[in-house]
Amino acid sequence: MRPSTSRALAAAALVAAAALALSVDGVGATPETTCAAVAARDQRVDYGFCVPRLSHHHDSPDADTWGLAKVAADVGVATAGDAVYDIKTLLATKPPGDAQARAALEQCQRLYDAAESAFAEAYDAINRRDYAAGKGKAAQAASLARRCDDAFARAALRPPPQVARWGEESAKIAVVCTAITDLID
Repeated sequence: MRPSTSRALAAAALVAAAALALSVDGVGATPETTCAAVAARDQRVDYGFCVPRLSHHHDSPDADTWGLAKVAADVGVATAGDAVYDIKTLLATKPPGDAQARAALEQCQRLYDAAESAFAEAYDAINRRDYAAGKGKAAQAASLARRCDDAFARAALRPPPQVARWGEESAKIAVVCTAITDLID
């Protein structure tokens, strides 16, 4: 067997094992198997992002698939909250003369506050097994984070690196949350 064929077969076996592990009410779900299953179903899922973000959460060791969907939403809450913190720090250190940058940062702070709430609502919806609402709130949170980038684009400015990072991470965790919820929906 050629090396590329054996790698492809090994990857297919991993995906099949993950799908099998997740098929019985989430029994055997781990961040690794769940992320492999969702990455196989949705090419927007970044496996290399998914596993460490879910694995570092305190609830993930005991979580089934449903629990990991809630973990993903909770990671989104923390991500948006970290963005708000960084933006507040930037606003506190930004010279008052840079009005366009300040206005964009202030808008981003409001948007990430709203994104944090949307991720929290996604968590609550998934917790009460209203999966459509949970996925909708995760998508709303990602949209709010993207609007921060738009605020800087309208001002013809680049967002500070840490603000750009939070936008990317918010979008990725929203995709992960939605994809995991799709496994149980």
